[in-house]
Amino acid sequence: MGAGGRMSDPHVAKKSESDVLKRVPYSKPPFTLSQIKKAIPPHCFKRSIPHSFSYVVFDLTIASLFYYVATNYFHLLPHPLSYLAWPIYWVFQGCILTGVWVIAHECGHHAFSDYQWLDDTVGLVLHSALLVPYFSWKYSHRRHHSNTGSLDRDEVFVPKKKSSMQWFSKYLNNPLGRVLTLTITLGLGWPLYLAFNVSGRPYDRFACHYNPHGPIYSDRERIQIYISDAGVLAVSYVLIRLAAAKGLAWVLAVYGGPLLVVNAFLVLITYLQHTHPSLPHYDLSEWDWLRGALATVDRDYGILNKVFHNITDTHVAHHLFSTMPHYHAMEATKAIKPILGEYYQFDGTPFIKAMWREAKECIYVEPDAGDKNKGVFWYNNKL
Repeated sequence: MGAGGRMSDPHVAKKSESDVLKRVPYSKPPFTLSQIKKAIPPHCFKRSIPHSFSYVVFDLTIASLFYYVATNYFHLLPHPLSYLAWPIYWVFQGCILTGVWVIAHECGHHAFSDYQWLDDTVGLVLHSALLVPYFSWKYSHRRHHSNTGSLDRDEVFVPKKKSSMQWFSKYLNNPLGRVLTLTITLGLGWPLYLAFNVSGRPYDRFACHYNPHGPIYSDRERIQIYISDAGVLAVSYVLIRLAAAKGLAWVLAVYGGPLLVVNAFLVLITYLQHTHPSLPHYDLSEWDWLRGALATVDRDYGILNKVFHNITDTHVAHHLFSTMPHYHAMEATKAIKPILGEYYQFDGTPFIKAMWREAKECIYVEPDAGDKNKGVFWYNNKL
C-alpha cells in the first residue's frame, strides 16, 4: 500500500531521504498565484456533473458489493475464519468509504459541480451518512484553507510552540509513548476534534462543531449548522433502529468497523499533509496566504492514491486551487511543478513509515536560534 502510486510517474524523480527532509524555501516566492494558474490547462478547472457523479456511483457500488458479500456469505464461513473476514471487510470498506468522504469534501469546496445547491445537497447526504456535520466542517475547513501554515489562525493540526508543551510531553517522547499517542490520535482524533476542537486553533470559549452558536461560526452560518446536526441525528436514528432490529453487534460489524477506518484515515491523511520536517510554519509577522498554502506536502499511498481520489498526492495543488475537481488534479500538479520548483514538496516514503517518523521528529515548532526571521518556525523533537 505504501509504494507505487505516483512513484511510477516518470515526472517524479525519486529523492533520497536527506533530500526529502531538506527544508523547503520560506522566503516569498518569485512567482504569483496567477502565474501558477496560467501554467495549468484551462480544462482542469472545469467541473462536470456526469464525471463527478460517476465517482459517487462507482464508490457506492463497490461499497454495496462489500456489504452484500459480508452480510450474505461471512456467516457461511467456518467459525475461525469469520474473525479474519470481518476485519478485512472493515479495512476494505473503510478505504472505499474514505473515498466517499473525499467526494463530500469536494462538495464542501464547490469542486463537484457548477451549482452550489447541488454540491451542498450531495455533500450533506454523503457526509451525514458518515456521521460528519457537513456544513459545520465545511466552514471550519474553509478557514483552514484561508489560514494554512499560520500558527495563530490555522484551524487544525496547529503545531505547538516549545513554550506551550505540556509537562508530560517528555514522558511520551519514546516508542511506547508514540504508540499510545498515535493510537489515541487515529482512533479518537476525529470525533474529539468535532466535539471538543482537540488539535484545533484555540478560541476564547468552548468550540464545538455541533454548536451553532459556538465561536467557530458567524451569525449567517448558524442555520446551516442546525441542518448539519439534523443530518447527523437522522443517520444516528437510523442506526439506533437498525441496532434494535438486527442487534448492536450487527451494526458495529457492518458500519462501526469501517467508520473507524474512515476516521483513522481522515486524521492520518490530514496529519501527514501538514506535518513534515521540511515544512515551515509562520506567525502573523511572516505569514501570507501563498507561502502558507505551499507549506504542505504531497504523499504517496500507493494504490490508495486512486481509492482516495488523489487527495493524498495532489494536496499542494488542492490548497492552491481548491475548487478544482479531483479528476484534473494530477494533470494540474504536473503542470505547476516546474513553476513551484523547490517550493513543491513530495515525499514518497511509505505512509506507515512516514507516520512513525513524523510522530518522532515533529514534536513542536520554534524559530532557528540566531535566525533573524523569528516569525518562521520549524519542527523539532528535542524536549
